[in-house]
Amino acid sequence: MTMKLFRGARIYTPLATGNRVMSWEKGAILARNGFIEKVGPEEEVLRDLEPAMVEQEVNFGGRCVVPGFVDPHTHMCFSELREQEFALRLSGVSYMEILASGGGILSSVRSLRAASDEKILERTKKNALTALSHGTTTVEIKSGYGLDTASETRMLRLIERAGREIPTTVIPTFMGAHAIPSEFSGDPEGYVDLLVREMIPAVSAECDPPFCDVFCEEGVFTVPQSRRILEAARKHGMKLKIHADEVVDTGGAALAAELGAVSAEHLLAARGENLAKMASEGVIAVLLPATAFSLRKPYADARKMLELGLTVALATDCNPGSSFTQSMPFVFSLAVMNMGMTVEEALAGCTLNAAKAIESDHFCGSLEKNKMADFVVLDGETPAIMAYNSGVSPVLSVYKRGECAAQRLDDWRFCR
Repeated sequence: MTMKLFRGARIYTPLATGNRVMSWEKGAILARNGFIEKVGPEEEVLRDLEPAMVEQEVNFGGRCVVPGFVDPHTHMCFSELREQEFALRLSGVSYMEILASGGGILSSVRSLRAASDEKILERTKKNALTALSHGTTTVEIKSGYGLDTASETRMLRLIERAGREIPTTVIPTFMGAHAIPSEFSGDPEGYVDLLVREMIPAVSAECDPPFCDVFCEEGVFTVPQSRRILEAARKHGMKLKIHADEVVDTGGAALAAELGAVSAEHLLAARGENLAKMASEGVIAVLLPATAFSLRKPYADARKMLELGLTVALATDCNPGSSFTQSMPFVFSLAVMNMGMTVEEALAGCTLNAAKAIESDHFCGSLEKNKMADFVVLDGETPAIMAYNSGVSPVLSVYKRGECAAQRLDDWRFCR
C-alpha cells in the first residue's frame, strides 16, 4: 500500500452530491495507490494518521489546488494544422464557405488518409501532452477525419494507443458522421447508408468506442439522417452525443432530448424551447467558448442554460480548424469573462460537469474519496486566478493518480 500526503493546499472542488463548490483554506489530500483516501481540512486528514504510513509528503505552501481538468470535446487526432484556413477566416471567408469549397474538415480528411500511423500518433500525443501541461488529466478524443471504414477504425485504434502511452485518461468517441466525404458529395444518403450498414458495425466490433457523435447541422447531416445514424450506433452499444445547432438552429438540441443523448455540444443557435427539452431529459450542454472566440461569433448563452436547469460543461473543441487550443484555463477564462458564468460555475464546468458529459464522473472530476488523485496546483490562491491572470498559464504542477505528471520549472534565462 502506497500512501501519499499532499498538504498546505487551498482546495476548491465541486461535489458529486449537491450542486456546489467546497473549499478548504488549509486543506490536504491523502492518496492511497493513486486514489483519494481522505480530503478536507488538514487537521481532519492528519487525525489518526501515523507518519510511518506516509511514503511521500508534499507541501503546496498555500497554493490553490483544483481537480484535474476534464476536456469532454476534442478533435485532437489529426495530421496537419490549417493555419492558412485560419487566415482566410480572418479575411472574412466563413467556415461553411471553406467547407463547401473542399476545405475545413475535408482537408483534414485528405491529410489524415495520406499520413502514416506514426505521424498521426505523434500529433495526437503532442496535443494531449500540451493539454496535460495545462491541467487536463482526462480527455475525450473523437475520430471523424477518416470518413471511411478503414480510416475511422485506424483513428480509433490510434486514439486508444495514445491513451496507453501518455499519463492521461483518454476517452474515444466515434464520429464518422463528421462531414460528407468528397466521394459522396452528390450522394449524402449513400454515405449515411455506409455509416449505418458498414462503418458502425465495424468500429463497434473492432474498437468498441463508448460514444458516437454526429454533426447535425445545415449542409452536413439533417435531423432525420442524424437520428438514423445515432439509432444505429445505440443498437451497437454506443451512447450518444450530438454536435447541435452550432451555425443555425436545425433542431439538433431537440433531437438530443428525444434520443436521450448524454450531451449536446456547441448550441450557439439552439432555441430556448429545445434547450428546455434537453434540461427535462438530463442532456448535458457542452459549451465551446474557444470556438466562438476563434470564429469571432457570439457565445452560447450559458446564463440562460443554467437558468433552465441544464448541467453546463466546458471544453476546448481542440481541432486543426476552428479552435486550435489545448488549454482548459483559457476556456475557463472565456466562460467567466465573456459568458457570464461565475467562478464556481466555470470550475464545475471544467471538472465535474465535464466528467459527467463523458460519463466519467465516478472516477474523476472532483476531489472526493475513492476517485483518482488527479489534481492541479495553481499559482494563485483561488480558481479565479485563471481569469484574473488571463492569457498566462497559472498551472504549476499536474498530478495524475497521485504522481506528478507535469511540472513548470521557473528556470527562464533572459538575454541581455
